[in-house]
Amino acid sequence: MTNMNMELARRNMVLQQVRPWEVIDDRVLDLMARAPREDYVPAAFRNLAYVDMNIPLGDGQAMMQPKIEARLLQELDIQPKDRILEVGTGTGYLTSLLAQLGGHVYSVDSKAGYTAAARERLKAHTIQNVTLETGDALNGWDAHAPYDVIVVIGSLPAIPEALRAQLAPHGRLAAVVGRSPVMEAKLVRRVDGNNFSEVALFETDLPRLANAQDPATFVF
Repeated sequence: MTNMNMELARRNMVLQQVRPWEVIDDRVLDLMARAPREDYVPAAFRNLAYVDMNIPLGDGQAMMQPKIEARLLQELDIQPKDRILEVGTGTGYLTSLLAQLGGHVYSVDSKAGYTAAARERLKAHTIQNVTLETGDALNGWDAHAPYDVIVVIGSLPAIPEALRAQLAPHGRLAAVVGRSPVMEAKLVRRVDGNNFSEVALFETDLPRLANAQDPATFVF
């Protein structure tokens, strides 16, 4: 597909997928209309970069549909000075969007290969306000906490309390929670102290994030 066709596909994605999903934030719409998603998807799926689908990454992981990425960005209401924790880096596409909206992104993936590949892609697009690290951030990432925004790029059976605890005052956390085939995208806000609000945004289905474990249950 030519560059011209990619630009057309990108515009159509915004008009036909993103806007109908109640995304009205001009910052998000403008960003997605110019961000080259095709440079971040695996080479085999380059021509499907703007299709309404989860793009397989291997190892049971996937890129979210563009409309879901856009909706989460809108709901997180990212501000220019926000410190952001991204749990799971994947290809680095959502990382790049977060970085262009916020102050600094700390993105942590459990797979060193994803971290290395994302670093090259972000460097190619001169995205500099990102720190990429390899590890398991599902139980929080103490090195740079607290965070104004936390976003998880794969689904979870439940939101770990450790992630909530690392939200700064008035911080926001977005994650897809539940079990296939029906899950809910949720937005958590730290109201004050240890008081949190939680809102269900929409239903979807997304592969589970690597290393996400079911909560412990009591055995009698």
